[in-house]
Amino acid sequence: MGKAMNGAHAIVECLKLEGVEHVFCVPGESYLPLMDSIYETESIQLISTRHEGGAAFMAEAYGKATRKPGVAMATRAVGGANLAIGIHTAYQDSTPMVVFLGQVHSKFRGREGFQEVDLDRFFGHIAKWTVEIKDVERMPELVQRAFRIAKSGRPGPVVIALPEDVLVAEAEMSFGPVTLVPAPRPGTQEIVFVQRLLEQSERPVILAGGGVTAANGERALRKLAEKFEIPVMSSFRRHDVFPNDHALYVGHSGLGTFAPILDTLRKADLVLAIGTRLSEITTQDYSILNLEQKLVHIDIDEKTLGKVYSPHVGIVADAREALEELFEMKVDRNWSKWSNERHETYKHAGDRVDAVKEHSVDNKEIIRILQETLPEDAIITNDAGNFASWLHNFYSFKCSKTYIGPTSGAMGYGFPAAVGAKLAKPDKTVVSLSGDGGFMMTAQELETAVRYNIPVIALVFNNSMYGTIRMHQEMHYPKRVIGTELSDVNFASLGTALGAQGFRVTTHKEFKYSLERALLSKGVTLIEIMTNPQQISIQSTIDSIREKWMQKA
Repeated sequence: MGKAMNGAHAIVECLKLEGVEHVFCVPGESYLPLMDSIYETESIQLISTRHEGGAAFMAEAYGKATRKPGVAMATRAVGGANLAIGIHTAYQDSTPMVVFLGQVHSKFRGREGFQEVDLDRFFGHIAKWTVEIKDVERMPELVQRAFRIAKSGRPGPVVIALPEDVLVAEAEMSFGPVTLVPAPRPGTQEIVFVQRLLEQSERPVILAGGGVTAANGERALRKLAEKFEIPVMSSFRRHDVFPNDHALYVGHSGLGTFAPILDTLRKADLVLAIGTRLSEITTQDYSILNLEQKLVHIDIDEKTLGKVYSPHVGIVADAREALEELFEMKVDRNWSKWSNERHETYKHAGDRVDAVKEHSVDNKEIIRILQETLPEDAIITNDAGNFASWLHNFYSFKCSKTYIGPTSGAMGYGFPAAVGAKLAKPDKTVVSLSGDGGFMMTAQELETAVRYNIPVIALVFNNSMYGTIRMHQEMHYPKRVIGTELSDVNFASLGTALGAQGFRVTTHKEFKYSLERALLSKGVTLIEIMTNPQQISIQSTIDSIREKWMQKA
């Protein structure tokens, strides 16, 4: 039999059934009954942030770190619009997420009431499912369905709109079971087709994406690669899917990847794409694969297969289940010579990257110090920006589930993502990397981390500009600088003002000292790194870009 309760209480009962421990929000009067129900629940901690964008990024990163839906809440249209950046990130990054949005009273709908928007239509394009709950007795059914959709198939965000009156209305509530996430296996004949292609291949490569991580298939991937000695490349911002120090790892395909590494994909005659949607970035603007290559594409979402490239074999399956089935193939050969060649190329691709001698901070050396100082299982989060290319190319991710970055390219992601990751994995060291442009977009969340005593380390690479856009500006409109220059903000002082421990470093020695202090600290630490504004990317300076333009002219 059901139990009488109001809509808000029913939502909290659903959260408890799903094992939700944290929800992220900016408070709003439209969903105060829901907040009050959380107040009565000891097992759920509400994290009140300074901006809905920060709340959404925290929830998204929490979902990445736990593989359970991160939960975010906001009020009506204005809060929902601010949350949209995190919802879009969850959609493009295939992260499970459930969002609750307050909505105007049902009797006021259609009158352009205060902050009224059709939230289900507003988010329809960037969410897996959207729904406005109009009947209180259906609250358990629809909320449980939302969690099921967010977790199943290709994970993603679900948005639920909650009219004020539905939250306080009462009804007899009945709750269903929490269902297991389906994990389909490949068919026998599909494995036979893959085996035949592999037997004919001289240069196979595995391109592994976030679906492997979501399925907890990292170990299965390693076993498969080792059995047949097939090289493994990671897709954009999925570096931790395979140990980067392994002899079969051949790099990642993303922004700023060195050309010799990308040649591995170009030279391959068989690409085994597993758990990747073959995004624009991973495929280098949909250009890196060619018609002469054979493609096996394995993904849990049937809509992903053939969306970019038509596969010779397309398999709808859970990545780990597929990897375990592929392991049983009987192929009497290996590709050790090919793998060794491509691994050596990966290892030495960045050897010729030199620092600009007249500047005291070299980002490559900063990453080296991070590598030698942090625990191997430390979690790294990052913002969008050129600074991340040094991380991508020079940091070796040796443990699974240690990297959380936005494939959506969202600025402002790095620091709030670190907060969400630390709440998800409190025993791990968590470090965020941001540029000064992106960090300022969510810098206010430093106060949130301090208030809740969430000890994360924030690195801010400060060159006083929107560096990535400045690079493209110089490439297309050299010397015509507009909109990309920023003030010299003292982020260390800002961090101190918000209650964090702040350092501003201008040498490698100062950085190492500050990082060691941060690791010993039990609080939030911000380390501002004064980088060379001339070194606009790993392989270019502003002057070198201008020189190339002059040579073309």
